[in-house]
Amino acid sequence: MDGKPTTNGNKKNDLAQQYGGSHTGGWVARLPAAWIPFVQLARLSPPAGLFLIYLPHFFGILHAAIIQRSSLSKVLQACLLCLGGSFFLSNAAHAWNDIVDSPIDKAVARTSKRPIPRGAISPRAAFIFTLTQAAGAAVFLLPLPRESAFYALAYIGVTMYYPWAKRHTNLAQFVLGFCLAWGVFMGSSAIGFKPFNISKGQEPFWVEGSSACLFLACILWTVIYDTIYAHQDIRDDTKLGLKSLAVLFRERTKSLLWLLLCCMLTLLVASGKLAGMGPQYFVIAVGGCLSSLGMMIHKVELRESSSCWWWFRYGFWLAECCFEEPWLVMHQEHGYADR
Repeated sequence: MDGKPTTNGNKKNDLAQQYGGSHTGGWVARLPAAWIPFVQLARLSPPAGLFLIYLPHFFGILHAAIIQRSSLSKVLQACLLCLGGSFFLSNAAHAWNDIVDSPIDKAVARTSKRPIPRGAISPRAAFIFTLTQAAGAAVFLLPLPRESAFYALAYIGVTMYYPWAKRHTNLAQFVLGFCLAWGVFMGSSAIGFKPFNISKGQEPFWVEGSSACLFLACILWTVIYDTIYAHQDIRDDTKLGLKSLAVLFRERTKSLLWLLLCCMLTLLVASGKLAGMGPQYFVIAVGGCLSSLGMMIHKVELRESSSCWWWFRYGFWLAECCFEEPWLVMHQEHGYADR
């Protein structure tokens, strides 16, 4: 792969497949026609958004499970609950984003055929859909520890603000990074681990160091791949006066990405040291992220929309595998019995 995926010559159709919200191929084509706009609204095909929301939860669960030596049954229960919640949360977040962004989406080539701009779904119907999906996500909070609801409040607030971030700041990717990386704390809480404590009375504020470093590393991971994603729309964003790190750095973006990767790797090393991780963590997680994200930054052609989409869609899976494999191995090696 040289970073320049070929196209079929139909630029509009190609753009529609680049997370443009109008994908109709594969399993989506087999659905009843009335369902398809809502599947597109929720970005369920491809399900990149779902997994980008779920994975930080998953990392938080595995990280906390090793620290507190949780049983396999507790890990599986927390993973399933967070996956179910992430499904509905992803649907709600994407729908909310499209409601707020619909005037902008009309003016951007890649997003002009999303369900709301093209009239397949009314804003009112999209809002009702958002509420139903948010309610579905809330149901998955009920079996979790009480603190999980508190952690969810911060996520909800920042997620609701995110669609406006690109109107206000060039740091919109960091806002998204906070939204998604907060899943580390949600995942930790889901398995009964407390990553930080808000000061109450005589009890001081504190943060568990390794979880905080993992949270910050996930923010930078998000910033890296979303900055590449943002380069798909850089021309339209510039015309519309929208802001992003891609718009701010332009030809200097790769220098920024290399700096972010170095900071991310430093945070992963710190997280592993503080948590007492074994050598496989540093070889696979840290070394794997260096090689996979380094390859993505080196190979992606930021001037080519299709290359940015390809590396966004597939590149994050490489880093994800490097993130999770050492935790899975270490948890299995400990062989914790059900408690």
